[in-house]
Amino acid sequence: MAEEAIGVSGLAGRYATALFDLAKEKGEIDGTEDDLIVLESMLDSSGELNRLIRSPVIARDEQGRAMAAVVEKIGLGDLTKKFIGLLARNRRLFVLRRIIRSFVELSATGRGEVTAEVASAMSLSELQLSAIADQLSRAVGKNVVVRSRVDGNLLGGLVVKIGSRMVDNSLRSKLQRMKLVMKGVG
Repeated sequence: MAEEAIGVSGLAGRYATALFDLAKEKGEIDGTEDDLIVLESMLDSSGELNRLIRSPVIARDEQGRAMAAVVEKIGLGDLTKKFIGLLARNRRLFVLRRIIRSFVELSATGRGEVTAEVASAMSLSELQLSAIADQLSRAVGKNVVVRSRVDGNLLGGLVVKIGSRMVDNSLRSKLQRMKLVMKGVG
């Protein structure tokens, strides 16, 4: 089973593995992954949508209807629509983000890729992202797909996360390390 090979676990891992296995059976892994990435970007940009999936006071059927309207409006595939409906019926929408991350990880591993999450103070150009992907591919020894996001809390530099490894080369962290060193001197 895919879950054991990759190491995803817990509630989100079980749902992601079930969706991955079903998508694989139907030959819809790429389409389902694209749908989930679109849904994740909506979650990133919408506080209301986040409240909807996390709120325990919103009734199950209300959550289901609202999510059905959202996935219909953005035009997600049938498998993804049914899966989101299942999550709503089972009151499991609160783990949707982790399910998406686990599914993307399963999908990338199936393609022989590693996903790197890169946080930066400003949006990076395609050329910069390509250079980062090339450097990381050489360091890891596998094809690396870079997913970037802007973190307004960073002053400059990058925070790169690949699996459980993280390299924090942000200006904020450098300043914090310098502050600690300066305290030790005085």
